[in-house]
Amino acid sequence: MDLKKISKGLKATVGARTLHMAASGLLTFVLARFLLGQTEYGLLGSALAVLGVAQLFGDLGVGKSAAKFVTEYKEKDPGQVPHILRAAIGFRLAAAALVGGAFVLFGGPIARLVGQSDIAPLLALGAGYVAVHSLFTFSMVLFQGYNRVDYSALIRAVGTVGRLLLAVVGVVLLGGAVGALAGYIVGYGVGALVGLYLLYRHCYRETEPAESMEDGLARRVIRYSVPLTATRGANVLDKRVDVILVGYFMNPVAVGYYYLAKQIVGFIQTPAAAMGFSISPTYGEEKAAGDTSRAASLYETTLRHTLLLYVPAAAGMVLVAEPALRLVFGPEWAPAAPVLQVFSAYVVLQAVSYITSDALDFLGRATERAYAKGITSVANFLLNLLLIPTFGVAGAAAATVVTFAGYTGVNLWVIHSELSLPLGRILRHLAAVVTVTAAMSAAVWMALSATPGAIAVVVAIPLGIAVWAGLSILGGLLDPKRVTAFLA
Repeated sequence: MDLKKISKGLKATVGARTLHMAASGLLTFVLARFLLGQTEYGLLGSALAVLGVAQLFGDLGVGKSAAKFVTEYKEKDPGQVPHILRAAIGFRLAAAALVGGAFVLFGGPIARLVGQSDIAPLLALGAGYVAVHSLFTFSMVLFQGYNRVDYSALIRAVGTVGRLLLAVVGVVLLGGAVGALAGYIVGYGVGALVGLYLLYRHCYRETEPAESMEDGLARRVIRYSVPLTATRGANVLDKRVDVILVGYFMNPVAVGYYYLAKQIVGFIQTPAAAMGFSISPTYGEEKAAGDTSRAASLYETTLRHTLLLYVPAAAGMVLVAEPALRLVFGPEWAPAAPVLQVFSAYVVLQAVSYITSDALDFLGRATERAYAKGITSVANFLLNLLLIPTFGVAGAAAATVVTFAGYTGVNLWVIHSELSLPLGRILRHLAAVVTVTAAMSAAVWMALSATPGAIAVVVAIPLGIAVWAGLSILGGLLDPKRVTAFLA
């Protein structure tokens, strides 16, 4: 296990995702508070949800499948890797062209189909969004297969900063949600160009291709992409269909509340997403070397630190949601607080999923995950149909939490069957984390109760972090020297 490579990749990925979080947070703040009203922000969220579902068919699972085969073949037969790259990018371009063409021809009817005719002008830009975002994510995933997540981090950083700057410019020049989406497209396009250049320069050109592609290899790449496509499709539906249904049953303002809450959740999950993306190729390498015990030790350590970070974070969300929204986005966004509070449980579940899902793909267990994700998606869709008309946006959040809990449980069971995790030790650690969380929550609640208005949030959050850090170190749950040494 190359800890230096893991540390380097993790630092780069955390840095890029931290930048992504900061830039996305700033963009959300500027759009929601200054440039777009609640209605326009909701229309942007609805359009991005529809385009996100369509993106599935522009991406398929070919990128992740190619990354898996790159990891395998770069060791045993490097000459096949250029053939894998050529085949994968060909499939990706063809799929993106088909989906983009569909939006050019049928953007209006699609908008009417989801009960939101007002997003038709946004969907008219959908072809460009699907194409550039597909290529943007493709190069990031391929570098994951090369275990060069530092390049993935660079591409993400370029796309993120480009989206921030150009979305603001787009709103100023073109106005409204259309301008914001146009900025998204150009920003991701810049990131895609950088990614494709790096992929060509540092991967494709550096490897001498074999005279011909191994017989059946292209079919194997496509075949392995099927469960990955199913998993990604279910994941996309989980993350997008609820936004679409809120717009269908309610109105753009409700979508704005819901979309804002989901954006905030995405910011909070940045460390877990970075950890999962950086470390997951190592599981595949360890399994290929026949040493699953080291993979199990790495996963246990990752899971313990994830729980230590996200269980207290979820509790903090419940306590500070309403005053924090008033302080940051303005009092008109306070109705989003109940949604954010319900999503607190989802924060923990999604964090665990981030460090587990990619690991299963690189361990060759994508099929089991695909089945679980498919069932979860269908259940989430049906539960949304039941809860949104009765409970509104909070009902949509609850549907996501309930169904995702089942999916996360299956993921944990599958990775335990693969790595034989020490369940007793993990459960004892979780009990200790819950104890620390209870003490931290008590301190935050007292600070919120004793201090008025905006000052309460400013005081409560640092106090909670201080109590959490102190108790975690005293209880032996967190070793600052080990964390510092790993990151250094």
